[in-house]
Amino acid sequence: MKATTYTQLWRQLTPLYDEGEAKAIVQMVMEERFGMSLPDLLCGAMERMTEAESRDLDTVMQRLVGAEPVQYVLGQASFMGRMFHVEPGVLIPRPETETLCRWVLDGGMVPGARVLDVGCGSGCIAVSIALENKDVSVTAWDISPTALKVTASNAKRLGAKVAVERMDILEHATADAPEAGQWDVVVSNPPYICECESAAMHPNVLLHEPREALFVPDSDPLLFYRAIADYAVGALRPGGALFFECNPVYLQPVAEMLRAKGFDVESLADPFGKTRFLKAIMHHQQ
Repeated sequence: MKATTYTQLWRQLTPLYDEGEAKAIVQMVMEERFGMSLPDLLCGAMERMTEAESRDLDTVMQRLVGAEPVQYVLGQASFMGRMFHVEPGVLIPRPETETLCRWVLDGGMVPGARVLDVGCGSGCIAVSIALENKDVSVTAWDISPTALKVTASNAKRLGAKVAVERMDILEHATADAPEAGQWDVVVSNPPYICECESAAMHPNVLLHEPREALFVPDSDPLLFYRAIADYAVGALRPGGALFFECNPVYLQPVAEMLRAKGFDVESLADPFGKTRFLKAIMHHQQ
């Protein structure tokens, strides 16, 4: 039987992805799963694969052709230079969220800062902050048992000290007043895609990533931003900072909502030029 070639592999994915992305996905699979670099592939290394490796590759390709994200297939995703375990049920870390992390690290820390990550998912934000600044105390909240499990496992494997707690921010924001000044920094990349935007989304996201981590009702796109801001008003120390990743479409309404609650607000663009991050400073005394 003629060995499968690199070209045959990426061409299987072109119904789903453009050529450049299809090639990048195949290269990622071959590098991370089978230890083959692009020069290896171009020099015929696949012809030397064992029977077991060939069967594994066939299984991987079937999942990819079914529009499953490559990060779920491989069970990992890179974020800020580290490999995070991911699985269905947690949002796959996006490269642009690294900008949010760096902004928090550069612009929100005081010595011994107490940091809260609301909606931790894979734990990429909470774990990265804890590892990049060993002086801070980091807590991660989520409502999803899968997210809590994955965050805890990533923290343990990467050696980060993160307190992982189940919390529904929508309920917590309307509960009794939080402990005043409990946090120096609150950071969140909450669900922010409206259901009406789903038609334009790629099937690998739509079919496989957790809807509850992606979508908000069309009727209330600021649902999570408002709840987190309501909580932060009481829970941040004066001078504390709230950091958000936003849907660029709703950046201005989120900023206006924050100003109405007494925050001073500034924005930042991602590496692709889309303004999607907000930093809100609470100046009033509790």
